[in-house]
Amino acid sequence: MSTGNKKERVCPVEIAGHLDSSIRRWLQNPKKILSPYIEEGMTVLDMGCGPGFFSIDMAQMVGKSGRVIAADLQEGMLQKVRDKIKGTEFEKRIILHQCGKNKIGVSEHVDFVLLFYMVHEIPNKEAFFSEIETILKPDGQVLMVEPPFHVSKSAFKKIVRKARDAGFINIEGPNVLFSKTMILKKS
Repeated sequence: MSTGNKKERVCPVEIAGHLDSSIRRWLQNPKKILSPYIEEGMTVLDMGCGPGFFSIDMAQMVGKSGRVIAADLQEGMLQKVRDKIKGTEFEKRIILHQCGKNKIGVSEHVDFVLLFYMVHEIPNKEAFFSEIETILKPDGQVLMVEPPFHVSKSAFKKIVRKARDAGFINIEGPNVLFSKTMILKKS
C-alpha cells in the first residue's frame, strides 16, 4: 500500500528478511534497547511489528504473566511472526493484531509502545498519536525510533510536535545506532 507520498510508504513484506537479520540484531540489539522500559508482567505494543524482530524479545522480557500485541497493517508481516512463534511458548504471549488502514484498532490499555522505524510511514500522524494516547496507560511510555536516511532532523521535529499536540511530553530518547529517538509520556 502506498499513500501516494513517496515518504509515506509501507515497507513491503518481500524485504522483511532484511529486517530480521543477525547483523541487525548485533547493531540494534532488542534487549539492550528495550530493557530500560519493559518489565515482567507488562502489556506492550509492538506497533508496525514487521516480521517480529522486536516482538519475540519483548515476549521474553514481559515473561509468562505479560503480553505483547504485535500489530501491523500487513497480514504478510503478521504471518511471518505467526510462523516464528508457532509451537513455542510465545504463541500464548504474543497477540497478533492487524491494523486498519487508518486506525490501530487496539482497545486494550498498554504499559509501553514501541514505534521502531514506522512513524514516517503513517499518513495521518495526528490521528495516530491521538489513538496511541488513548490506549497508553497513564504512566506508560512510548519509544519512538526513526531512521536517519528517511527522516530528516526537521521532519523528526515535526513528528515530535505532532505527538506533543496529541498530549505527549517528550524526553530525550536512548542512543540507538543510526537512529533518531524520543521517549513520549502522557502529559
